[in-house]
Amino acid sequence: MRLPSRPLQAAALASAATLLTGCFAATGQGSGAPGERIRVTMMNPPRSGLSPLSDDAFKLSRWSTAETLVTLDANGDPRPALATSWRQNGRTWSFTVRDGVTFHDGSPLTAKAVAHSLTKAATASPKPRILDGVDLAVTASGRTVTVTTATADPLVPQRLSSPQLSILSAKAYRGKTVSPVGTGTGAFRLTDVDGTSSAALDRYDGYWGTKAKAPGIDVTFVPDGTARAAALRSGEADIVEAIPVSQAALLDQELITEVPMPRTNTLYLNTAKGPFKNPGLRAAARRAIDAAAIAQGVYEGRADVARGLLGPALPWAAALRAERERTEPKRAAATAPGGAAITIGTFTDRAELPEVAQTLQQHLQRAGFTVKLEVREYANIESDALAGEFDAFILSRATVLDSGDPAAYLYSDFASRGSFNIAQLADPTVDKALDKAAATKAGDARRRAVMAAEAAVLATDAAIPMVHERVVQGDAPGVVGAEHDPRERLLVTPATYVK
Repeated sequence: MRLPSRPLQAAALASAATLLTGCFAATGQGSGAPGERIRVTMMNPPRSGLSPLSDDAFKLSRWSTAETLVTLDANGDPRPALATSWRQNGRTWSFTVRDGVTFHDGSPLTAKAVAHSLTKAATASPKPRILDGVDLAVTASGRTVTVTTATADPLVPQRLSSPQLSILSAKAYRGKTVSPVGTGTGAFRLTDVDGTSSAALDRYDGYWGTKAKAPGIDVTFVPDGTARAAALRSGEADIVEAIPVSQAALLDQELITEVPMPRTNTLYLNTAKGPFKNPGLRAAARRAIDAAAIAQGVYEGRADVARGLLGPALPWAAALRAERERTEPKRAAATAPGGAAITIGTFTDRAELPEVAQTLQQHLQRAGFTVKLEVREYANIESDALAGEFDAFILSRATVLDSGDPAAYLYSDFASRGSFNIAQLADPTVDKALDKAAATKAGDARRRAVMAAEAAVLATDAAIPMVHERVVQGDAPGVVGAEHDPRERLLVTPATYVK
């Protein structure tokens, strides 16, 4: 049974919270009957005009409007999409482009069109994040696209699964701008974007795959978490992403789903200078932290206690970690802190982190440390964190980046040459394990190499994983087939509709 009709909802909500109702002017006209447009409320508005070369690309993927050559399965292994097959020959990968596909502007998907789109991404300034440090050249012949990298790269198919490398028609590219409006290949055609407030999509009846069940999608961007929760509670939205933990308990629990995220709340310890240069004090900090108290107290039970850097969003990690525990490198013995003074930094942009910092302060002070906190906005603290200006830093870190492979995250954060090495770690054993993981062919062997690298990092106590975060998604009564995707690449698919 659906919630009351829109006019009644609006009147009821206006009497209780007039300010919130103004955020949700629905563009679709549903009545609860089959064939209703899907009303989606999202947290972050577009930052780059929905350019697929930015993080906005993940919105395009979640709306099933822009597609890539390759998709990923639950384990992060590549599967066909706009490409039906591929093969590697040294530095060169050849992809066969799917036949019978048209862009939303009616033009056909060809190898030449794919090469044009990928070349635009590879030569963009700045490059899409997935291509950081990667040089590639793309050519087309017949229905084959050839991708050549400067060095052999076992992750090319996974890289091409990134929404930032979505394939758009030639009309999308005008000078330095890229517009996905009417230029994708997905089940829904993007028809309108109203700045940072809303977007509209219609079903694309020429879609190469299964035709979408819903006639369209109406998207509203609402940064305020309380307002997003109110939209679900009042029936103003059918699907609501990223409901804050503080609001989740106030909602009908049958309407919400907790999705494990590939995101770990981690305490990074400065191994280069200060008290935590001492491995014994790092071990003392690890022993002092009660991760279960953080999961229950700060996250109200809506987070998982971390056993490692990689969490339940990667279903293979726990079993492979158990295999390694019998031979895991021995950690240093704890040293009594003796009042050692430390400064912990974190940021306000994620609402839970300042509270996590306060909880950690209590844990570490009880263990004998003297703890000072420094909390700022992320934009004002990142450079100091990367420069090693703090003894410790609390970070909510995505462990699976755009390729769907955690080796990139581990290398970035813990290799001596890593670009995001907040722990200032320079450990030959860790570097060796990370290099092996990066060079191993995708599949089971690579996953085992990744877990060996995780074990090497944890043995140093340079990072103390605390909790794996979850995201709370709301689906109104009558919503069928909404995706709950840990990688946040899927949300509305051709199978999604409102009864």
